[in-house]
Amino acid sequence: MSTKKKNESGFLVQGSILAVASIISRIIGLLYRIPLTAIIGDIGNDYYGAAMEVYSILLLISSYSLPLAVSKLVSTRVAKGERKNAYRLFKGALIFAVISGTIAAMIVYFGAEVITVYLVKTPLSIFALKVLAPTLLVVAVLGVVRGFFQGMGTMMPSAISQLIEQIINAVVSVWTAYMLFGYGTRIGAVLGNSKQYGAAYGAAGGTIGTGLGAFAALLFVLFVFSVYRPVYKNQMLRDRRKGEESYRNIFFVLIMTIVPVLLSTTIYNISSILDMGIFKNIAAAQGYKEKTYSTMWGIFSGKYKTLINVPIAIASSLAASSVPSLATAFASRDIPQVRRKVASSIRFIMVIAFPCAVGMGVLASPILQLLFHDARELPARMLQVGAVSIVFYSLSTLSNGILQGIDRMKAPVKNAAITLVLHIGVLMALMYGLDLNIYAVVWANTFFAFLMCILNGAAIRKYLKYRQEIVKTFLIPGIASAIMGGAVYGVYQLLIKTVKMNAIATIVSIIVGVIVYGVVLLLMRGLNEEELKPFPKGYLLVRLAKKMHLMKK
Repeated sequence: MSTKKKNESGFLVQGSILAVASIISRIIGLLYRIPLTAIIGDIGNDYYGAAMEVYSILLLISSYSLPLAVSKLVSTRVAKGERKNAYRLFKGALIFAVISGTIAAMIVYFGAEVITVYLVKTPLSIFALKVLAPTLLVVAVLGVVRGFFQGMGTMMPSAISQLIEQIINAVVSVWTAYMLFGYGTRIGAVLGNSKQYGAAYGAAGGTIGTGLGAFAALLFVLFVFSVYRPVYKNQMLRDRRKGEESYRNIFFVLIMTIVPVLLSTTIYNISSILDMGIFKNIAAAQGYKEKTYSTMWGIFSGKYKTLINVPIAIASSLAASSVPSLATAFASRDIPQVRRKVASSIRFIMVIAFPCAVGMGVLASPILQLLFHDARELPARMLQVGAVSIVFYSLSTLSNGILQGIDRMKAPVKNAAITLVLHIGVLMALMYGLDLNIYAVVWANTFFAFLMCILNGAAIRKYLKYRQEIVKTFLIPGIASAIMGGAVYGVYQLLIKTVKMNAIATIVSIIVGVIVYGVVLLLMRGLNEEELKPFPKGYLLVRLAKKMHLMKK
């Protein structure tokens, strides 16, 4: 294999490591939301979701862009042999993280009442939001250390720390939610509102796990860094370059790198909190009762988004791993290699996103019954309508990372701003004009992701003179997914009528779907041997494919 092909393979392998960790983390997150939802209910999910939305926005503003910025800036310095400057940048980023994280934590803690009452129109989410405040500082520092390792070309510390974070989060969240739900119910009984106070305190218990999980992950990456530090110090001794980068310059470069990423990610993600405010205010104006629209939003944030975000996590992971790799290739002006990396990453994402979207749509109600014991029509219809957004969000998330990796920071910002304005217009039109209630939010989010794909794709084409391959990237995965969807539907209907057990019918249908999709994809030459190897267990998959005569020996 040529050096270029090895580099591209390594880039996808690193992306795969982070993607697998993210998927496992999302699955753990999905699994713990099942007992959490059983404890706090849909209304509790509304309180939990409102607090998490505000936390996410403050996290975006204070530190979310730090790992991406640090990984990019460290990788470019290491590529030039500037180990000392890379380390100084890491220390400067830590100082920046402590300052920004502390400010964000104080804003959340002391401004919680104003935010929950006036901004998100969910007053009882104040308890959960205040609990999350210290986590902002912890996650800021954690992000810098993860970004340093990613910039050094290894995703393993980030991957393992993600798993530790989510495991601690899951265990603690469920236990503290159960304990505080009972406590809140007793307080609510005195105040004459036991159900809502129980849900509110239970939601606060759920957010305790978020903080302790992040703290455990921070301890792990700091331990790994302490072990790695002597090795890196020895590498720094071989750095004979004169002239250290000043901290003044480091802070300037950090800010100039962070601000465009910050604007892009904030605009890209602020739509969630705007959606919540717009939806609740319009729903109230249209005569919906508070309990009704609170329950709708609880289903949207606690079930719909939880399920949709599992496959989207792959795109987020690959985007994170692609930035340092693309930045290194772009810094060396190897544009053909950059184009190949872009093509391989988009194909990787589409091969996974298409079947996930089809499977989620076909098995919407069975999955909800399996995980949440929820057979209602509303959640299932939401999942069926919004399943296609998996493809659009996956591609738009990845394309954001690609543009940031090739140093075109302003493009995602401009595209996200344009899309956000149009998204709000679509949401309001669907709610006022068609009275689609929560479905309006689902449709508007799908439109947002779709338009971001179009605008980001145009920007990549413009700056890289990149021509997107269509057949193997989109057409073949789409056809294979459609065939898989038909097989999954048929198997489920057969089993549910004969076995009459949803759990067995759903699990067997998913397994059949994976097999059918893989076989059809390989028969249609959607992936060749070199493209399959970077996938998780890729070499094993190649051997199996050859034994089954699905791939040439």
